[in-house]
Amino acid sequence: QLQLVESGGGAVQAGWSLRLSCAASRYTNIGVCVGWFRQAPGKERAGVAVFDRSGSTTYGASVKGRFTISRDNAKNTLYLEMNSLKPEDTAMYYCAAMERCRWVPRPLAASEYNYWGQGTQVTVSS
Repeated sequence: QLQLVESGGGAVQAGWSLRLSCAASRYTNIGVCVGWFRQAPGKERAGVAVFDRSGSTTYGASVKGRFTISRDNAKNTLYLEMNSLKPEDTAMYYCAAMERCRWVPRPLAASEYNYWGQGTQVTVSS
């Protein structure tokens, strides 16, 4: 069973930056079929940024150009660099991984992912 632990969330002002981390409990190819999602109160969980089966990145439209997903294979850790934060970025952020890495037509769909962390809260004030 793969366990994922997020950290790095916090309360910041609009325009600031944060870096989230997601540590995997055991060796896994942290560069494919993993990603970041977020869920705001009353809204569905939405894909933010993922590495697909080929290791290519896909970003949600609202974060493209501001957020960057990266990984450190040696540390089994996934990162999300968030710049120019906006109040609408306020949400619980989760990292996730597929149990069976495969190509999917919608890599940002939360339903494709099986392992989830407990989440880290990001709050952006105006």
